[in-house]
Order: sequence, then C-alpha cells, then structure tokens
Amino acid sequence: MNTSKTLFKDLSVGSTARLVSFNELNKVYRNRLMSLGLTPGTEFQVKHVAPLGDPVDIQVRGFHLSLRWEEAGNIEVEQL
Repeated sequence: MNTSKTLFKDLSVGSTARLVSFNELNKVYRNRLMSLGLTPGTEFQVKHVAPLGDPVDIQVRGFHLSLRWEEAGNIEVEQL
C-alpha cells in the first residue's frame, strides 16, 4: 500500500486518509473532533465539498461529519 503524509486541506473528494496528528489545532476543537470519533489512526473518506468550498463532508466510523476547512485544514493525514 502506497501512503503519503499530507494536510487535510490538500485532500480531494473521494480521497481516503488516516488521521496522523492535529498539529496546531485549537484544543477545544481538537477535543470536539476526538469526542466525535476522529482520533489519530482513524481512517475516513472525503465525500463532498460544499459549492463554495466550506464545509467538507467526511465519512468516518460509519457516519458523516462536516468540518470547516479553516479549522481542519492543518490536520496532518496519511493519504491511502
């Protein structure tokens, strides 16, 4: 399997990735994402990006989660 580390903001619709780290993400927002199931090592798929680019819809652990690009853009992921 060929994997490469990148930032969340560099993913496109249909991409599958695994969360590596939250980098400099706001602690409150990081804790919120973790409580929703987006924890390091979790795989997810980018399903949809809104017409104006914000928010982005991902599928993680069997449900859909919408994230703001500005807040999630610096999350480090490993593209699968």
